[in-house]
Amino acid sequence: MTPPLKTFDDLVGRASPWLDGSGPHADLVVSTRVRLARNLAAVPFTHRARDEQLQGVFASVTGAADRTAAFGDALTLRMNELSALDRQILVERHLVSHELSDGVRPRGIVIGGEERLSLMVNEEDHLRLQAMASGFQLAEAWRVADGADDELDRALDFAFSEEIGYLTSCPTNTGTGLRASVLIHLPALVLLQEIHKVLKSIMQVGLNVRGLYGEHSDVMGNLFQISNQTTLGQGERDSIESLERVTRQVLETEERARERLTRDARVQTEDKVWRAYGLLRYCRAVSSQEVINLCSAVRLGVSLALPGLCPLPVVNELLVLTQPGHLQRHYGGELTPPERNVFRAQLVRERLAAAERNGGPEPPP
Repeated sequence: MTPPLKTFDDLVGRASPWLDGSGPHADLVVSTRVRLARNLAAVPFTHRARDEQLQGVFASVTGAADRTAAFGDALTLRMNELSALDRQILVERHLVSHELSDGVRPRGIVIGGEERLSLMVNEEDHLRLQAMASGFQLAEAWRVADGADDELDRALDFAFSEEIGYLTSCPTNTGTGLRASVLIHLPALVLLQEIHKVLKSIMQVGLNVRGLYGEHSDVMGNLFQISNQTTLGQGERDSIESLERVTRQVLETEERARERLTRDARVQTEDKVWRAYGLLRYCRAVSSQEVINLCSAVRLGVSLALPGLCPLPVVNELLVLTQPGHLQRHYGGELTPPERNVFRAQLVRERLAAAERNGGPEPPP
């Protein structure tokens, strides 16, 4: 059993569980997330509330969370008590948004003991409840989020309209307040230049496509975040089922594209994979974006069962551990961008070498 989180050091000292590659279809889907937006009935929305009102929201929400089973062993952090580097680490771990991480107003986060469940306080809405899972697990992530929401609902008075549903700061979240998403890896469709057609079809059925870090982020490493868009006039289960149905279709399309790659361009595909692995294994300076893009090729090779590559969890963890915040925390101080590139390369080499020592498959002939 994972020990409870007691300090920020406990959090950064272990890998996020949604990176462990244990969930269904983990070779295609990195993670699943379900987020619920809620507000307290008697308090103005965050952008209209005074700081003393937001202090009251923080006290009410964290107090209610402490009394739930879902957050019984949680770690509570106030943004204004964290350094800029530590706040950046929370963004890199997909625990908080850039807006919450600004550290200016009374904001914070409650993180469940296994980091699978978290609660942002005083972001765009008073509460942003989030459940994360490894691989493709929409139903499970929804079950966890829904259970925690029910517990909080018994302790807090949420702003709710019988006609509209849950009231939120942004009208695009009003109704269910639900945002469900999957972070999916689609390298074969990109290599075969079929990705734009697939993304167009996704958006035509009312779903959103974003980058690695969600809204306003770029697509890197052939990683796409697909999420529901409709929250008004459609129930939570309908939204979850719609996203699950479309995601399965995308997965099948990507699998067929991978089959074509191995059938028609095996040598070129394996060459791309091994060039990427070689660069990661022996590089002396590398940027975070380079790591993400190189890991995409290695991840494809792992899913194709090419012998001699590192395990999937190692590839996943590099996506986070090589980001600037985690990197500098590991180093123990601030680094300039060129210094980060050198230290990042060292960390990647060490991680891959350790994976080879710890029972990885023999190198290919």
